[in-house]
Amino acid sequence: MSERVPAHPVDPLFPARWSPRAFDAADMPESDLLTMLEAARWAPSAFNYQPWRFLYARRGDAHWADFLDLLLPGNARWARDASALVFVLSDTRLVRDDSDTPAYTHSFDTGAAWAQLALQAIRLGYHAHGMAGIDFDRARARLAVPERFRIEMAAAIGRRADPATLPDDLRAREQPSPRRPLEAIAYPGPFRG
Repeated sequence: MSERVPAHPVDPLFPARWSPRAFDAADMPESDLLTMLEAARWAPSAFNYQPWRFLYARRGDAHWADFLDLLLPGNARWARDASALVFVLSDTRLVRDDSDTPAYTHSFDTGAAWAQLALQAIRLGYHAHGMAGIDFDRARARLAVPERFRIEMAAAIGRRADPATLPDDLRAREQPSPRRPLEAIAYPGPFRG
């Protein structure tokens, strides 16, 4: 596995977070999942509106098969070995003080909550792999998601397993991915592309 080395000093938690596909198919205590969701709950948001919502299933519970069935086949074939599946939603409307307006930062704020969940997973010895490969229309219907909520993504969470458990075409990809250099994504002044 390739080592991720930051260009500047950061907490080791950040480069330790990556998105494996090989999970050990073990049960996860509900308390561990609730700790991850609690970390997400403390994310910042515009107007403190907290637009995120999390729908979840744990391996073997009454919702597991339905949640797994909502993933596209390419993701379902490896996510079936996760310990939990979480669908991440955001409220697209800012409803407060007798006003109802579009929530401009709903996806951004929900992304912050998702990041905190993923980092808390690392602290507990798990990994979280976010994915957009889901059947959004079926997910909306089956999970009874109101129209004003955007289904942002789903995540598979579990403890890592030996990459040999993966199908051949995924095995070679089972390593942390590199990042663009900092100077390619952050620059003083105007946009440089």
